[in-house]
Amino acid sequence: MKKNIFLAFLCFIFASLSFSQNINGRFSSSIYTFERFDSVETSAKYARAFQLLILNLNHSDFSLRSYLNLETDLSEDLKNDPRLRFYNLYFEARNVFDIATVKIGRQPIFSKVAGGTFDGANLDLKYKPYKFSFFYGANIPAYQKLELSDNWWKDDYIFGARFTTTALESFQISLGYVDKNFKPEEYFARRLTRSGDDANPVLDPITVLIRNKSNQFTYGSAEVDYKMESIFSVNTRYDYDFNYEKTSKFELFGSYLQLPKITLNLYYNYREPRIKYNSIFSVFDYGTTQEIELGGDYSFYKNYSFSGRFGYVSYKDENSQRITAGVNSDYGSLTYRKTFGYSGELDALSIYAAHSFEDGLLTPSLGLSFTGYKLSADSERNNLTTILLGINVRPLTKVSFDLQGQYMDNKIYKNDYRLFFKINYWFNENLNLIQ
Repeated sequence: MKKNIFLAFLCFIFASLSFSQNINGRFSSSIYTFERFDSVETSAKYARAFQLLILNLNHSDFSLRSYLNLETDLSEDLKNDPRLRFYNLYFEARNVFDIATVKIGRQPIFSKVAGGTFDGANLDLKYKPYKFSFFYGANIPAYQKLELSDNWWKDDYIFGARFTTTALESFQISLGYVDKNFKPEEYFARRLTRSGDDANPVLDPITVLIRNKSNQFTYGSAEVDYKMESIFSVNTRYDYDFNYEKTSKFELFGSYLQLPKITLNLYYNYREPRIKYNSIFSVFDYGTTQEIELGGDYSFYKNYSFSGRFGYVSYKDENSQRITAGVNSDYGSLTYRKTFGYSGELDALSIYAAHSFEDGLLTPSLGLSFTGYKLSADSERNNLTTILLGINVRPLTKVSFDLQGQYMDNKIYKNDYRLFFKINYWFNENLNLIQ
């Protein structure tokens, strides 16, 4: 049975807030038009409308935070429209006993192993150079519905903890654990059962209820970051998969900063494919990948910089390479990317430019991309062209309008035009509900 218990609880918390309060957030209303082809000659045009609200109610160290979106189609009656999505809806108390922050409700997960949103509680304890975080709750349902599944605490839950310390000078060390379990849907399937003897076997069809246990993710992680100011920095991360009892990922990123106007970077990762435990995909023979990338950035002529990267990826029996080079400035960027090897062949040139005029009143933008790609050296070459042309108008500090035209052309989407329009309103007001 589904229960909307968090909404009732948070409404009670909101009702308890009194005296001077602050309300802030953003409201956006947008329309996105596009054409969808059901066949070569049959298509339908759609105009999707989105109403987004970010609303924060604050009183001293207490806040009620929400983030929701209402979407529907203005041109066609679609089965699931209108659809209301609750991305965030939680109560937050800060500086509890001067060491704790408590969050209760639907909230984001700040974990590199399992990201997203969950329904539950989060506790952060911070004392000088030490911080401990703990969260427990339910996985959210499809389409961010404001519901809870039955028995979520044992079948459809997520649990995690993280410890971080900066006690060692120039170091930040973190240890984490995440256990995420999805309850699979039960279903009936037809199976064959054998009867008779070996000489005259008989296969009879029967109906079987399939019940799988998920145990989807159980990971431990460790991170060690070191920074020697103005010289170099190193960030490392290690993930261990407790279900498969092996290393899941190792990642390293380093930067050397001491050369004038030049920054050198090194990136490396070792990655096992992330597959659900007890999933049918676990029977396949997947290989690990290793990736290394070398690059740097060079600053010149005020706020201009040049960046270049070379990457090499090793698969089980194959490998691929990529090259990236570009120029960045306050006005935009120009980037060229080339890949070759097992991952396919690609040449891509992209340009993006934007600049504000009249103290931010008008900000036009332009994006161009020209891409040629092949899935393998012997495959047919395909070309893709995309164009983005937009403008942002901000007549007031709290109000802005965005208009963007989108064009794409390749072998699948011939002369595809789309239009996006959005109105934004920011608000931040101090209230006095009780005189």
